Amino acid sequence: MSSSRVSLFIRLFVAFYTALAASAQQEVLSNAKAETPGYNVGQPIPVSCLNRTIDTGEHITDPITNQLSYIPAFTCNETGRPLELYFGIERDINCTIDFIDDPFFHLLEFYVHNDAPLTCRIPTKPLPPAVLKEEYEQGTKDTTDGQGSLSEIYTPLIIALTGTLQLSHLHVSTSMNVLLHAVPKSISPGTIAAATAYSISRDPPSRIVIGDPLPLRFSVRWYPNTALPSGWTGIGGHLTFSTFVYCLISALASAAICVAYFRGVELPRRLKSHGKDRLSGMERGGLGGYGLAMGSGTNGYGYGPGKRD
Repeated sequence: MSSSRVSLFIRLFVAFYTALAASAQQEVLSNAKAETPGYNVGQPIPVSCLNRTIDTGEHITDPITNQLSYIPAFTCNETGRPLELYFGIERDINCTIDFIDDPFFHLLEFYVHNDAPLTCRIPTKPLPPAVLKEEYEQGTKDTTDGQGSLSEIYTPLIIALTGTLQLSHLHVSTSMNVLLHAVPKSISPGTIAAATAYSISRDPPSRIVIGDPLPLRFSVRWYPNTALPSGWTGIGGHLTFSTFVYCLISALASAAICVAYFRGVELPRRLKSHGKDRLSGMERGGLGGYGLAMGSGTNGYGYGPGKRD
């Protein structure tokens, strides 16, 4: 009887200790998430993309964690490193993939044909120390069950790569806009809220075959909150109120300069010139310049003073 009680006590103690250890680990992880500092301006942001099969374009899952498998993004020939963004820095990033091998060419076919999206992600905040690496790399397992891109650790970055699929080659629109939203500084400084990227038709598409390089150009823009600024409203489309006020002030300043120049330079010059012309006319013609001659004997006809007695 006593041995069974001891065994029960041991089992209860083990269960209690296990629950306590799990709770402590979760608390440490939660504290680490809360205490993780945000990005500094200019700090690199690594980009990782969803690993897919080249046969069907289906995503690949980790056999151990059953989570979606992400791998570092394509390596840029300019830096020799996988694609990186920089927090708060608006710039154009050139990333040339040096060699398109056969597997990646087939993945490009899926991306261009919209059979599968180019799904990437970036850390919402800088990743913590390596001691918590496994917990943080699970991505979507922190608060949400199942598979997907919703996570407190990573922010989805879906790249809409467009182009044309041909029988022997691809045409890819390699110029892309990248839009990133940061959480307001008053709430969580240095934190990424949302991100997206899409191809634009600014330049002609690049013709790609297996073995060619793929020159990608990312035009990166940052927004300090999750609201998009209005770009098509205001007075007459792109003319906003601030632009209207600026144009009005510029017009008034230009008018004031013109009036000052006319009254200070041009008007005195004209008055002086007019005075000289009038004076010279009086000297030449007499009587105010009308030129009435008082002589006699014009054309043989004279007017004498008359007969004198």
